[in-house]
Amino acid sequence: MTIQRNRPFRFGVQAKPTTTPQALRELARQVEGLGYSTMTMPDHFDEQFAPVPALQCAADATTSLRLGALVYDNDYKHPVVLAKELATMDVLSEGRVEIGLGAGWLESDYRASGIPYDPPGVRVSRMIEGLAVIKGALGPDPFSFRGEHYTIVDYDGLPKATQQLPPVLVGGGSPRVLHFAGANADIVGINADLRTGKVDGAVVASMSAEAVDAKVGWVEEAAAAAGRSEAIELNVRSFMNAIGDDVTGAVDFIAQMAQQPAEMVAESPFTLIGPPSKLVDDLMARRARWGFSYVIVGQDEVATFAPVVEALAGK
Repeated sequence: MTIQRNRPFRFGVQAKPTTTPQALRELARQVEGLGYSTMTMPDHFDEQFAPVPALQCAADATTSLRLGALVYDNDYKHPVVLAKELATMDVLSEGRVEIGLGAGWLESDYRASGIPYDPPGVRVSRMIEGLAVIKGALGPDPFSFRGEHYTIVDYDGLPKATQQLPPVLVGGGSPRVLHFAGANADIVGINADLRTGKVDGAVVASMSAEAVDAKVGWVEEAAAAAGRSEAIELNVRSFMNAIGDDVTGAVDFIAQMAQQPAEMVAESPFTLIGPPSKLVDDLMARRARWGFSYVIVGQDEVATFAPVVEALAGK
């Protein structure tokens, strides 16, 4: 059984580092006003705002915009702490939180903070346990959990989230993470393979159309085995974008910057290259091929991508 290829489109914006609360509120209102479904933030230790308070600021400035991280690094907070913050934000936003969780990947974050940078398999195992703890903490009753990395004893997570359990997004690019996501997440974020801990040629190469065929296949295998293929929403964050009329020039420029063949760049679902009319066709083709219906662009594309949102959102 395959994941739905006709799920209605929705769109999000990944906010970049913002220096003032006024700018953050203005961005959130703009994103909401243009018909985007969500605003997300990364979770790193650079100059960005911390995602939980910043997303709450965006929630306070809007009325329908959904808020989430792409993604919270499980290693940066104990999952009980993160669950309490997410439940509080869900209450304060009146039910607009989405949970994005990942195993962590950016080596420089770990080095700067002193958090141990364990091997990928350990970080993934800890994230898997972390999600179980978050779900338990957000549940209606006290719960206990005993794993290799976390032990919880009769914990009753309060406050209770308005949505009970907000939608969970798990993002990744490896077989293990995507099998886990297919069996457990509401939203699966297809990502590059980030096991090297930095953005390099191997990361970009793992964004090819053929690589994404395999990634979606891993999700579908796990989802089918769990009997939940129809429940999954597939997400992609488009990184390499150039919205405008000069398609050939933009493809060649991005290919040169990424040190990849132009054909690979043109066909990758991580790119949005061309005028809005072409992007509408591209996104419909990608939904038919891979099932991508939830597409996130960067803050710099909010206005230029808006005609695509208007044409496709909810369809």
